[in-house]
Amino acid sequence: MSGTRRNFGQWKVLLICPDPGLKAGMESLLAELLPFSPVMALEEYPTRAVLEEILTGHGVSLCFVDATSREEWALALLSDLALLNPKLPVVAVHAANQPELILKTLRQGATEFLCAPLTEDQFCTVMERIASVHRARGGSEAKVVCFMPVKGACGASTLACNVAWHWRKLTQGKVALADLDLLAGTVAFQAKVKQSYSFLDALSRAGELDEDVWKGLVSAKSGVDVLAAPEQPVHGINGDTNPAGLIQFMRSIYGVVLVDTGGPYGPWNLSLANLCDELVLVTTNELPSLHATQRALANFEKHRVDPAKIRLVINRFRKEIGLQKELVETALHLEVFHVVPSAYEDVQHAVVEGKPVPVNSPAGRGFLQVAEKLAGKSMEDSEPQAKPGSGGLSGILSLFRR
Repeated sequence: MSGTRRNFGQWKVLLICPDPGLKAGMESLLAELLPFSPVMALEEYPTRAVLEEILTGHGVSLCFVDATSREEWALALLSDLALLNPKLPVVAVHAANQPELILKTLRQGATEFLCAPLTEDQFCTVMERIASVHRARGGSEAKVVCFMPVKGACGASTLACNVAWHWRKLTQGKVALADLDLLAGTVAFQAKVKQSYSFLDALSRAGELDEDVWKGLVSAKSGVDVLAAPEQPVHGINGDTNPAGLIQFMRSIYGVVLVDTGGPYGPWNLSLANLCDELVLVTTNELPSLHATQRALANFEKHRVDPAKIRLVINRFRKEIGLQKELVETALHLEVFHVVPSAYEDVQHAVVEGKPVPVNSPAGRGFLQVAEKLAGKSMEDSEPQAKPGSGGLSGILSLFRR
């Protein structure tokens, strides 16, 4: 290590390290290489309630976690950190180079890792990556929008697919559509893309994901990169896997990340609800769906999902059946973000063809309007203007100039 000290910026550091040896090593590195960054050191793994109080009350911007003193506690803590603050850089500190455990910590949401013996070079390499990402994003990282049905057959996946295609045309940016439904993902089927890999393959390669690897995992459809769900239902993933690392990677390479999910229950789906920037909750105006919406909202409140991010969309709206928009808002104490009219035949025909629902259909127009509101941009704004002199007369005259 050269004598020239590199400037990694100023951070508010949380060090959680029961191992005395690792703790002493980390405190020495922090004092030497982050001299102007205050450090709060904990010698025991905190409960989620204590952790939440520390994160909100002390403005923590960087965290180091002892990953080996009590492995199960450490993995649970990493999951809690990813859930409570998905954007927080978290470094797992290992007492030895154990590849399987390192991979587990990355799957649970760790951003980076360090292995004993702790050296200045190793620490600086990790901090360079963290500081570089922090400077590059600067608050401009990709928005994550999660589409979540209150119950099955509300049309959330169809909405997600159509919004993705429209978003691409609206912004001309890089769009990811990730089907993270554990049990019944249908995005690949609706988009009519060849499914070679799924999000499980991305999770299993969390420690080695880069843009080249990523290109082999996704399929392109109408300019949108589609990450498929597994062909068979996935069981047992809730307890030991967190989607934070995968979401954070997609944030770093796309303009927007649109996520299709399975519903408002279970650790996996609730993690996605907390990780996203906007949560599009999809229901219909039929009474069973509205009852399911009430239960979903209560579950979100119980698990501290920010209500300000919820965008309620009434899909397949029919005036002659169920409640009207105003009554829905009164019953749920929640503003309706948008109403998409029912157009069953148009939607089914589009699904069979693997294409967006035409915008001259009531449902297609509704899907476009949802995309416009979420993207903050109208289709008229995104359409290229004709160049001066490019009309029919100038085109004809140009023939005589050749």
